[in-house]
Amino acid sequence: MSESLVVTRVTHSCHLIQFGGLTVLTDPWFSQKAFYHPGEPIAFQPETLPHLDAVVISHEHYDHCDLRAFSRYPDKNVPLVVAGPVAGMARKAGFGNVQAIEPWQSAQVGDLTISAAPGKHGVYEVTYVISGGGRSAYFAGDTLLVPELRTLTDRYGPLDVALLPVNGLQIRMAGNKQVVMNAEEAAELTAALRPKVAVPQHYAFTGGTIGDLLFTKSEKGPAHFVEAARRLVSDVPVKVISPGEPLTVAP
Repeated sequence: MSESLVVTRVTHSCHLIQFGGLTVLTDPWFSQKAFYHPGEPIAFQPETLPHLDAVVISHEHYDHCDLRAFSRYPDKNVPLVVAGPVAGMARKAGFGNVQAIEPWQSAQVGDLTISAAPGKHGVYEVTYVISGGGRSAYFAGDTLLVPELRTLTDRYGPLDVALLPVNGLQIRMAGNKQVVMNAEEAAELTAALRPKVAVPQHYAFTGGTIGDLLFTKSEKGPAHFVEAARRLVSDVPVKVISPGEPLTVAP
């Protein structure tokens, strides 16, 4: 019998994913600074998080790897499964149970299996298929759409939920270079993976008035993804969840 699966948005790409009684935190972000604003509330702080059984971190960018703030989490031995460049940063922040994995490698954390998949971004990134209690979730960080991601269900089986970035972030000073998949690409990946539920993430981020004008350009909401997914794969529901809102994914 499968366990329950509940996804609770913290902010941006930071979520709590509960597989029955086991809880995973994705890409911690609990603060803000110049040119980095979630654009939405932050539902928890490290001190108010529930007990965590594992943490996954896709890459080293501050809005996905806020280790300075997350170091306030009381248990410094919580298992962290991370992209390679993050490992040293996590240990320096005081975390003692850190494992780096590469694409197509897996880590066993208690009854959870955490498998890394490829990603492509402005820095080295991995994405994750997380499985436990007969349920599975794909967490895409803020990757671009790369061909290997279309093979995830061939490798790991059906997905209950896919958490996908949708804002198509571009870097103005690099000739508007795109570094995150956009809404249409996220809908294409939804059609390829056919999860039971697709959840958009990474869309409210803002660099502030100056940052958005000079440095970055992105779509500021999930509406385009909702429309594109309905058009390309109408039988896969899309759920937009607000910070602090739990989503129970039916078996």
